[in-house]
Amino acid sequence: MTADTRASSFLTVRLLTAEEWDGWYGTLETAFGGEQEQPEERALWRRLTEVDRSLAVCEGNGIVGGAAAFSFRMAVPGGAVLPTAGVTMVGVLPTHRRRGALTALMRRQLDDVRARGESLAVLTASEPAIYGRFGYGVGSWRMAVTAPRGRVAVDVPAAAGAPALRLRLADPVAAGPACEELYASLVPRRPGMLERGPGWERVPLLDAPGSRDGHSALQCVLAEERGSGRLLGYARYAVKSAWVKENAAGSVRVRDVDALSPQVYAALWSYLLELDLTERVTAPNRPVDDPLLHLASDPRRLEPRVQDALFVRLVDVDAALAQRGYATPLDVVLEVADGFCPWNTGRRRLRSDGPGKGTSCERTDRPAELSLDVRTLGSAYLGGVTLAALAAAGRVTELREGALADASRAFASDLAPWLPHGF
Repeated sequence: MTADTRASSFLTVRLLTAEEWDGWYGTLETAFGGEQEQPEERALWRRLTEVDRSLAVCEGNGIVGGAAAFSFRMAVPGGAVLPTAGVTMVGVLPTHRRRGALTALMRRQLDDVRARGESLAVLTASEPAIYGRFGYGVGSWRMAVTAPRGRVAVDVPAAAGAPALRLRLADPVAAGPACEELYASLVPRRPGMLERGPGWERVPLLDAPGSRDGHSALQCVLAEERGSGRLLGYARYAVKSAWVKENAAGSVRVRDVDALSPQVYAALWSYLLELDLTERVTAPNRPVDDPLLHLASDPRRLEPRVQDALFVRLVDVDAALAQRGYATPLDVVLEVADGFCPWNTGRRRLRSDGPGKGTSCERTDRPAELSLDVRTLGSAYLGGVTLAALAAAGRVTELREGALADASRAFASDLAPWLPHGF
């Protein structure tokens, strides 16, 4: 870790101590508008906080802001799961804005991430306009869907030899370990998904009564192989009862749907879309290429809405590019600009023999073939935004004819990147 960082003549950035956590977290709640979290939520984030990765902005002895990071492992294209800094809890009191505190936090944090040997940092942004200047680019998107009950049907696709299913309601906590095992098996398949280390299995189960907004306690339905009982999929959801002129008008809020096969996934959605005494189903966080779009009888009724999700920052460009997989063989020289982490600035040759084969990324004096900044590279890194699309927005410059098409195909991912839950 580096020494204390000075944000201005009055502000310094230093490591947090465990004894300061409550006051520090309260300061961040104030920075985010003053609404206090429920005790269950606050207690969970206290247990998950890595104090040795938490920073405080101080004026004298008083804490006026802070930031933290979680030690994650994130799936990237090609199936590798890489150490990744999950940037979180970034905030400064409104009385201390525009005094260099945020820049000093980002400077100290990225230096520390680099010192730990993590090539990637990610975050979700309450204000997306803030983080581009620190090299973060939108690397994944999330889709919200709202389906009216009775207007959208899901046909379970036939599959020869598919096991017979049994749907069974279960206590979410009791079923948690089996669901976590299934979730873990899915992580390498989709870029952007996070391994859930010790303690993180509690995040998808967090269900503070004060945060339910009139919904029921969290419910869980398991899809099991009939006979063996082997878990093949699960869904977690809550129901909000409502009546309009004696007619049921309840709603379902879907938190998670995970399955090992298309048949199981379709069966779970069919269940959710047919719950009695409800008239709509809402899922606020699904992948933008969710199979539901192709299973639904009327996809227009899903009212899909897309929003930015995960912002990606390449802390060590060479290591990050060498550690992910590529969809096609590639040999390209990239000229990368990085004003905030100057060690990344320069020219490197990225070579890959294709899926599952050798990849290298090394400094070179060869002529550049594509020019881009590190923010743009972060947007393309997980394969959900093509380099060709970024070039169309003027964020990539092609210096050798054909280099853009080659690189754009190679960087692509079969499945869109997706962050299943926040942090």
